[in-house]
Amino acid sequence: MAATHFNTENRTYRQLLGNGLTYRIPRFQRDYSWSEEEWEDLWVDIQGTLPAEGEPAHYMGYLVLQTVDNRVYEVIDGQQRLTTISLIVLAAMRLLSKFSDEGKNTENNRVRLEQLRASYIGYLDPVTLTTRNKLSLNRNNDGYYRDYLVALSDHLPQRGFPASTHAMRRGFEGFERRLREQVKNAADPGMALAQFVETMSDKLFFTVITVADQLNAYKVFETLNARGVRLSATDLLKNYLFSVLARGEEAQHEMDELERRWEVMVGRLGSESFPDFLRMHWNSRQSFARQTELFKVVRHRIQTREVVFTLLREMDDDIDTYLALTQPEGSQWPPAWKQSAQELRMFSVRQPYPMLMAARRNLQDADFGGLLRATVVIAFRYNVIGAQHTGEQERVYHAAAMQLHGGDAHTLGQVLTTLRSIYPTDEAFKADFAEKAIKTTQSRNAKIVRYILCKLEKQAGGIDFDPDSPAYTIEHVLPQSPEAGWDAFNDRDLESFIYRLANMVMLETGKNKAIGNKPYADKRPILQESGMYLTKKLAEENTDWLPERLDARQRQLAHLATSVWRIAQIS
Repeated sequence: MAATHFNTENRTYRQLLGNGLTYRIPRFQRDYSWSEEEWEDLWVDIQGTLPAEGEPAHYMGYLVLQTVDNRVYEVIDGQQRLTTISLIVLAAMRLLSKFSDEGKNTENNRVRLEQLRASYIGYLDPVTLTTRNKLSLNRNNDGYYRDYLVALSDHLPQRGFPASTHAMRRGFEGFERRLREQVKNAADPGMALAQFVETMSDKLFFTVITVADQLNAYKVFETLNARGVRLSATDLLKNYLFSVLARGEEAQHEMDELERRWEVMVGRLGSESFPDFLRMHWNSRQSFARQTELFKVVRHRIQTREVVFTLLREMDDDIDTYLALTQPEGSQWPPAWKQSAQELRMFSVRQPYPMLMAARRNLQDADFGGLLRATVVIAFRYNVIGAQHTGEQERVYHAAAMQLHGGDAHTLGQVLTTLRSIYPTDEAFKADFAEKAIKTTQSRNAKIVRYILCKLEKQAGGIDFDPDSPAYTIEHVLPQSPEAGWDAFNDRDLESFIYRLANMVMLETGKNKAIGNKPYADKRPILQESGMYLTKKLAEENTDWLPERLDARQRQLAHLATSVWRIAQIS
């Protein structure tokens, strides 16, 4: 990140709004969307800071700003929070205005109102009597905010405005009710109101990240998201597309159409999933782009209105495939396709998605189903068992996607030829499998082990067991917490043996509870009674359970696995 220039500092709300700085929410940023749940959460957090013995401060999270001149700042992320705090200040100001109009400490309350306006809202133009606001909202919300809320209008109209303005109005009115209740028993309610705003402004603080351009802002988003802080790169991408349309003569009509289609897509995907979908879509049709490069690449390629709508149309073509891959349960795909998608998701393998999106557009159904199954086999051999580096794999999948998109590959066989280099040979796969250990203390790993054992069971015994059934559980022959009777296993090597695939079998839940951590001699008769072929076979073939017997069994399982996870056309 050394080349990405940005400043980071903690600032209170008072510090943000001071020193003549102004903040603009970009015209095309998403509308105000907070509701009662968020308002109540913030109110409770503020209340926790008010008592002398209360919280010393309340952290409001990251605020990402973009500026050229260090005077005017565009709010790239944080607009919902900034807008909501301004609604609280405005609600306090309207109450002060009402107190003044009612003759309650009129002069002092009028002074307090104007002081709050100057500190947090803006200054009143002496000629037009309109406020030069410190905060400007987006194109759908700013008019209502400026004309009615900042103006402290006695009547707040409700008809003919977008839903987001009604959300602002409800938030404003709700905070006014809360504030009235807050100060109703104060000796001087106006003073209590002003003190509330001042305390709130000192106690609420943000981590402010200031960048010089949108490209840097996108990199900041990616860095923070990688650390678990969710910021909306989706909004940043949307803003850029809107800015392209704004250059044209038919801007309003086109922007309304983009808004409609964008909201449908984001509604189906979720805001957090959208950048991932865009990258998968992009890599299924264009030169390869990593997530950190995506915004730069989009800006370079998408520069005309025609290309914006081409992008929208093509994303719409791919969204069903992406959702079927990431959320297969809700798709209309055939059961076998759903099963393959679920297995890829279980493996946490996403590298094939761009290729599969290209394949869905260009292959016949039978070939697509075959390719989907083949990617599961490759993922199992290469990723799950081999644990190989994914960089080369991603490059090969992208090459296959380009062949499909460009019309150079029309059949399953042609695609598989391209994928041959990332399909581990039987010998390599057997060698990896023979040493594989998977720690089942993690739920995802336990799910994969159940899947492996049930697949092997079907291959060996011919019966298809449901790996998710509560009727069966994983039995570790050498227990996870071994007691007496396991002297053959060195203490230092215990963990590596416990989670070896050969040390695990599927066992009926009742039998598993009966076995516990008993020595193998006590476990063996119970294992022999199992209805699972491989479980019973282990007990019948091994009078004792020793490291060398475990190794031998795992080599047998590795040989069996080559016939389960296999692509006949390229084996």
